[in-house]
Amino acid sequence: MNGFLLQYLPIVIFLGIATVLGVGFILAAAILAPKAPDPEKLSAYECGFNAFDDARMKFDVRFYLVSILFIIFDLEVAFLFPWAVSLMKLPHEVQPFAFWSMMTFLGVLTVGFIYEWKKGALEWE
Repeated sequence: MNGFLLQYLPIVIFLGIATVLGVGFILAAAILAPKAPDPEKLSAYECGFNAFDDARMKFDVRFYLVSILFIIFDLEVAFLFPWAVSLMKLPHEVQPFAFWSMMTFLGVLTVGFIYEWKKGALEWE
């Protein structure tokens, strides 16, 4: 039983070092950080523009459209890398299906991107 527990010793050492470093960094930040940050740093900032008085004011929605497009294409890349790495490791019978499935996915995203582009969501005035 003792030999079995010795296999976990590197994990326990790693967790101990991580805990000591984490607590050390938190304490160092609490001790060394400036206590009076400037008012600009404390001001409310959200969604790409300064906060305003009334929450019901009209604002430009294009910022949100661009951010949604970024998320969509960021997720596309997140799906594309593992697919590209594992495509040739698949059995030969499945490779054409996997290839055309990804091409369909990319096609749908391309059609959506062209639609957003034609609607003028990417143009700033």
